[in-house]
This record gives sequence, C-alpha cells and structure tokens, in this order.
Amino acid sequence: MVDATHIRFSAGDRSYFSLIKKEIHKTSIELGIGEKKAAEIDLIVAEITSNLHKYAVDGEILLGTFNEGGNPYVEIICIDNGPGIANTTRIMQDGYSSSNTMGHGLGSIKRLSDTFDIYSLQGWGTILLSRIYVKEPAKSISPLTIRPLVISKPGETTSGDGFIYKSTKDLFKFILCDGLGHGEEANKAVNEAEKAFKVYPDNDLIETLRFLHQSIKKTRGMVANMVCFDVRTKQWTTAGIGNIAVRWLGPNTSKNHMSYNGIIGHNIPNTMNVQAYPVDQYNLVVMTSDGIRTRWDIAKYPMIQKCDPTILAAAIYKDHARHTDDMSVVVIKHK
Repeated sequence: MVDATHIRFSAGDRSYFSLIKKEIHKTSIELGIGEKKAAEIDLIVAEITSNLHKYAVDGEILLGTFNEGGNPYVEIICIDNGPGIANTTRIMQDGYSSSNTMGHGLGSIKRLSDTFDIYSLQGWGTILLSRIYVKEPAKSISPLTIRPLVISKPGETTSGDGFIYKSTKDLFKFILCDGLGHGEEANKAVNEAEKAFKVYPDNDLIETLRFLHQSIKKTRGMVANMVCFDVRTKQWTTAGIGNIAVRWLGPNTSKNHMSYNGIIGHNIPNTMNVQAYPVDQYNLVVMTSDGIRTRWDIAKYPMIQKCDPTILAAAIYKDHARHTDDMSVVVIKHK
C-alpha cells in the first residue's frame, strides 16, 4: 500500500521522549530487527533526544521503514532549529563537548548506525540521519540513489501523497502523486494509480499518464509527475499534470519543470509532450508536492550535495513544509 514513508514526532517537550523511544523500539522489532540491535536503537534515540533537550529549538524526529534489496531498515531523521554546529567533524570526536558534557553522544550514534550523516549550519540548525538494517547492508550497485520523504497532514492517519517507482536493468520509472484533498479518499486515488502504474507495460510517459487517467476515474482524482531514467542513454525524461514541482540540479545549472494543467482521473490535456534532460548536466532531481513551498534555493545549503540525499530532502522539508497538508519531498541522485 502506498502511504506516508515517515511518521513525525514532535520532540520539543522532554515529557514525550520516552513515548518516542517506545514507538521506535516497537517499529524496529516489528520490522524484524533483533533485540540486541533494538537496544542499540534505544541508545541512539536516547542520545538524539538528550541533544534535542540540551541544544535544540522546535526539535522533531521522523521515523521511516524501508526495504533495500530484501534487507529492511529503520531510518531516523532528527531535525532542529537550534544554534547549529560550527565544526561537525570536531564534535564527532569522543570526549569533545561544547557544553562541558562528556561529548560521546554523536560519536556513539555514528558507531551504532549502519548509515550515519549530519548536516548543520550556524544559526539555522542541524539534521541528523541514522539508518539501522535488519542484516548487514550490502553496497548498492544501482546508478541511482532514491530518497523519498512523505509525511501525512497533521491529524491524519494516512497520506494523500504517494511515491511509487519500478525498475528494470536499463530503466527506472518514478511517479509522485497527490490525491485531491487529504485522508482516506485521497490515499485511495493514489493506491488505484499504483495498481495501474505497476501493471502498465509501456515505458512511454504520456501513454502511462493516459492509462492512469482511465484507471482512477472512479476516485476523486490526483495530480502527478512522472520521471524516467534510461541507463543506456544517460537521460532523464519527464511529464506531469498538476502542481507537483520538479527541479533539475547540476554542478553549474538548475531548471524547473513545467507541468500541464489538469487533474488525472477527471480532465487531462489532449496533447502532451515529454521533456528530456541529460544526466551529465543534471545529476539531481527533486520532486515536491504542494505541501512544500516551491521557492527554495539549494544555494542556501552549502555543501549539502555531498551528504546523503535524505539530508537535502529533510532540509527542504524543514524550511518549506506548510504543515497544513500532506508533504512530500523526493530526491533522486545519479551517482
């Protein structure tokens, strides 16, 4: 089922920390993580919440579960609006502290995580990423790193946004959908689209959109943008209907994709074209739903492209989430 990829926990109040730890522990066990690793995750969460209490302003934790090549993992993202860290390399060293404490926290989190990353700017805050796998993670051989961040509207138990992709040896095909409105009916439209998307055999993006349009006519409809990456031609192609924003980023350039007006399942244009972008000019694609303000600038986050793409997704969410709707940021990076 297509739904939110992450659950959001507000971590601005210390009284919630034990509840957050219990929920993350429960999710880890249900995913198949053993008791020893689950206990280590407890330590990670304890260190994260301790740092939030000491240093952060308006802290929050995002919890997601994923499956990478048959190996499930838990993903923990910590976001704060604190003072930031001047030198993340130095503060990672055990024994260093900026407030006369032991300073073991971040170093411990890194050692206990299978994947760890951190990004911080002074006066802006910090984003910390920790992933823990059920089994030892293998090195990925995929040419793309795909990092979705989909969060339900506050107060809702399901998301009207959804990210779906499928791949073959030579082709990756992605779609970010936003069902009209929010809640169960919006989620139903996205899940009907997933069924059609998964079975449709043609790689043509326009024909796929037309097929989805016919397949979800009994739902309230949705907007969506589709992106395809061809491994052989080293080229991205894209087509979209409605207000899903797509931005293409490269070492020296960026470009916004313009979608067609319409609602899939209700009314779509008779004529549509696919746009193409070479990967040597644009190695990074960012897709966002209308729960994210579109006026973001990657230049605000110096050196962030060196981080795991999830860090960029979290930074955009941190600064530009409306928190009045479902929110999605998907970052796809060519290695």
